[in-house]
Amino acid sequence: MNSRCAGTIVCTLRDLEATGSYGFRIGTDDWPLKGFVLRLTDGDLRAWVNSCPHAGHPLDLSPHRFLTPDRQFIQCSSHGALFDPASGSCVGGPCLGRKLRPLVVTLQGDDILLAPTPADVDNARPHPVAESPQ
Repeated sequence: MNSRCAGTIVCTLRDLEATGSYGFRIGTDDWPLKGFVLRLTDGDLRAWVNSCPHAGHPLDLSPHRFLTPDRQFIQCSSHGALFDPASGSCVGGPCLGRKLRPLVVTLQGDDILLAPTPADVDNARPHPVAESPQ
């Protein structure tokens, strides 16, 4: 994720009520970030890039519909692959053993925001410059 996206509000808790998931798109250029957020049964939030590791297709056929009807699994609308909502691991279908790419989110009040990933944080830190020998 590009650190420019960090802090962007992707949805609210209210947006998750109807389907348990919410898709978002950030950016208007050729490579926008497309992802989705889930609220797990224990209340924790998870976010993933909206791309099946099998063929790169978006997971949702209908907007914001990423979960099976019983909300137990994330389901790819193209090939039916099933993913564990907490870990992103494929538990059934053509990409068994592969994982969805995670995104980091935080909750501020009712707003769900993208957070910087560890790589973004590392890249944003100033790197020490080695002193030249005298």
